Amino acid sequence: MADSRDTQLVSPVSLTEQVSATRSGDLSLQDLIARTLDRLEAVNPLVRAILPDVRLRERLSSEAADLIDRWPAPSSRPPLFGAIVAVKDIFNVSRMPTRAGSAVPPESFSGREADVVARLKEAGALVLGKAVTTEFAYFASGATANPHNREHTPGGSSSGSAAAVAAGIAPLALGSQTVGSVIRPASFCGVVGFKPSYDRIPTGGTLYYSPSVDTIGYFVNSVADALLVAPTLLLGWRAGEDTEAQTPRIGIPTGAFLDQASPEMQEALNAARDRLTDAGVSVESAPTLRDIAEISARHRNLTTFEFAEVHRERYATYGAMFRPQSAQLYEAGREISADDAEAGRAGRIALRQRLHERMDRAGIDAWLAPSAVGPPPHGLGSTGDPAMNLPWTHAGMPVINLPFGDVDGLPLGLSLVGRFGHDETLLGQAAIVESAISS
Repeated sequence: MADSRDTQLVSPVSLTEQVSATRSGDLSLQDLIARTLDRLEAVNPLVRAILPDVRLRERLSSEAADLIDRWPAPSSRPPLFGAIVAVKDIFNVSRMPTRAGSAVPPESFSGREADVVARLKEAGALVLGKAVTTEFAYFASGATANPHNREHTPGGSSSGSAAAVAAGIAPLALGSQTVGSVIRPASFCGVVGFKPSYDRIPTGGTLYYSPSVDTIGYFVNSVADALLVAPTLLLGWRAGEDTEAQTPRIGIPTGAFLDQASPEMQEALNAARDRLTDAGVSVESAPTLRDIAEISARHRNLTTFEFAEVHRERYATYGAMFRPQSAQLYEAGREISADDAEAGRAGRIALRQRLHERMDRAGIDAWLAPSAVGPPPHGLGSTGDPAMNLPWTHAGMPVINLPFGDVDGLPLGLSLVGRFGHDETLLGQAAIVESAISS
């Protein structure tokens, strides 16, 4: 039996290499499935990232056969042919129940297959299974443990998705972010997490937390993997902008926002700054987000109000089944006025404009900031503090987590934040930054 710090639980898989092998035929889909299920059976009992499915082997074999029938010739195969993907359990997937980490009957969440899942399938991906989520993508934790140390949280709410990628169960996993539910678990689990600009990935067929804010993102193991997936998932993908991206001029948002980070995370940020400078990348301090407390309050009011709106009918019928944290959030949402929620929506646009203007004045192309307050906290009862993610999510700006360093084997991550709508450029810049900080 592995102990809580068994590094054999961390075994990243390159999505780019896997897809190259399956598209060319060098790796058969049936061999890939056998390999994937072997890994799942070996590590999932320890990290508890993927929900059980008694028909898993049969379903995957059938769906793989359908892929071969549809695309028998390697030359015709789509860009994600054979990609194994784990899906956060708030997205509807045909032939799989959605439970949203809750005791509420799954019939309450039924509906058409999520647009994001349909886009992945059309590109040739195979859905391994549903990944554990906190209840309704809020704070009531699931059972998932951090593969780097099973006594520590993997983060949330996309806990199972991040852990599945870190543990080598799947090279790609879907998540969602309302405050920090992609970027924080990516940081805690030592993987790349990408949260695009708000509304770049279609959200139909998804259980919402806060429709004005919710953004679908995904987990992989490198920026190259993130770039492989992006054209399939992001609406209006502009091919070539990523490869044309120049070395970015980077700003570090000093002041009240950055002061929330722990000394360990501040040290990691300074170390990354030194590496970037050594690599010839311009990095400047740019004081901003001095009013982070007010921004956070507006975001909380908006998302809590909308959570109550989303779950109004469900709570009336199944409220007794809500876990305490979710019930408290619902009740809090009923106390927030529609005017306060509308102020939050207006504040999103204003903050985005203000951050863009600050970037213009400082002459910077992207922000570099901590992806979490610090390393993953001890215990599975809390998913950690999303404070470092909140302003970027509120503004709807694209963010990618880049793993960088650790504290006693527990990962740290840094966020590279780009301009709203310029996800292609951000991913191209991220490839440059990833190379510089890993050298």
